[in-house]
Amino acid sequence: MFGDLMGMMGKLKETQQKVEDTKKRLNTVLVDEQSNDGKLKVTLTANREIKSIEVDESLLEDKEQLEDYLILTLNRAIEKATKINEAELGAVAKDGMPDIPGMDMFK
Repeated sequence: MFGDLMGMMGKLKETQQKVEDTKKRLNTVLVDEQSNDGKLKVTLTANREIKSIEVDESLLEDKEQLEDYLILTLNRAIEKATKINEAELGAVAKDGMPDIPGMDMFK
């Protein structure tokens, strides 16, 4: 019984390290998104950190339009980044979970 417990603890620690490594790697995964007409382009990491925003000159003339473009395009980019983030971290967590009776929520 103790061996099983120690094995599970070791596996959990190993999984925790893999999750941290995956989070670091996701800082290098870039997600690009742009408005439908290409006037606004944003780049985020898969950890949802904004890396760049490119704004077409024509959008600088209308503050309200620029704000709308930013909201729509950033939300789409964040949604893409979140899907990548959750898929990657979920796969690591699922793979590393020990078999604990009654704890099959990740399977």
